[in-house]
Amino acid sequence: MVHLQPVLRPHRQALWLDEVDAVEPNARTVDPLVGTLTTDICIVGGGYTGLWTALRIKALEPSRSVTLLEADICGSGASGRNGGMVGTWWGKLSTLERVCGTDDGHFMAEEVYNAIGEIESFVAEHGIQAHFRRSGRLQVATSGFQMDTWEPGLRKAEALGYGKHFTRLTREEIQRRSGSPIYCGGYYEDGPATVQPALLARGMRKVAIEKGVQIFESTPVLRIQEGDPVVLRTPQGTVIASKVVLATNAWTAAIPELRRHMIVVSSDIVATAPIPDRLSEAGWIGGESIADCRIMVHYSHVTHDNRISFGRGSGSLAYMGRLTTAFDGNPAKAAEVEQGLRKFYPNLADAPITHRWGGPIDRSRSGTLIFGHLTGSPN
Repeated sequence: MVHLQPVLRPHRQALWLDEVDAVEPNARTVDPLVGTLTTDICIVGGGYTGLWTALRIKALEPSRSVTLLEADICGSGASGRNGGMVGTWWGKLSTLERVCGTDDGHFMAEEVYNAIGEIESFVAEHGIQAHFRRSGRLQVATSGFQMDTWEPGLRKAEALGYGKHFTRLTREEIQRRSGSPIYCGGYYEDGPATVQPALLARGMRKVAIEKGVQIFESTPVLRIQEGDPVVLRTPQGTVIASKVVLATNAWTAAIPELRRHMIVVSSDIVATAPIPDRLSEAGWIGGESIADCRIMVHYSHVTHDNRISFGRGSGSLAYMGRLTTAFDGNPAKAAEVEQGLRKFYPNLADAPITHRWGGPIDRSRSGTLIFGHLTGSPN
């Protein structure tokens, strides 16, 4: 029997989810599951992993019945609270080679790069207004200690023929393009994009429903009874499924077998009011996202309405995988993130902050995917 932990419902709403409310005020939720339902495949979790999985199954085998259960609303977890930056894995080539082997490691890096184009095509095909913009990323150093830490990764990528994606930049070039006098070096990567993450998740939800996926929101899975079929219990219902996909991101750490492969950490973000004139004055007008070279990385981008979204991996760890209120936009951590924004952009010392939020994310110990079957449960 697999028991899942209660979902941490956010009290501090992300900017992205506020914008969802404005776009679809009458389509926020679908009904919870009530009663018993039999399905070919049940997916637990309504974020990107669960929704992409549902869409891909329907594309490959349209006749399969697919049911998705989400404890809150689709996109309410990390998929609707993240930094809105779509990245590549070129910098992980050494890790991918070590964990997956040379050929598979290179294949994965290439597929992650190609996936960004797939997202771009998906939102265009289905008319999803997710503000997708492929303007690349600036990887920056904020101190001498961080300078050139990217060189081993870039040289590896160049040796494998991927150097065309990178351009090394001087201090002056970085400062001009980022609008910050603090950054002291770095490089530009052409592949990454930015997106309004909650609008992407809700758009995927809409398409999934159109494709015949049964989605039930406000339906937390309390326990899963292994077997053939698998039985999933929710507060008001039961799902009987031939196969089950667990797509619950940080909440997967509730399962002891998977917990040992994961580290659950917090990430906190602040967003300014729209400041188009200030951004033009600073020179950050190219649409690039920005990340520094810390382990607890600072990350930022300019939104579609000219706000700065600025976040940091803040370092709260989930003891035994338990998610507490420390992961719900901790005010002290939000204050630290705001201080980082003011430090890197001293010219914005008086820019008002309109949103502060956070949430849990999972990081695998290997730095790559966790994918497989629970022991003794091939379905």
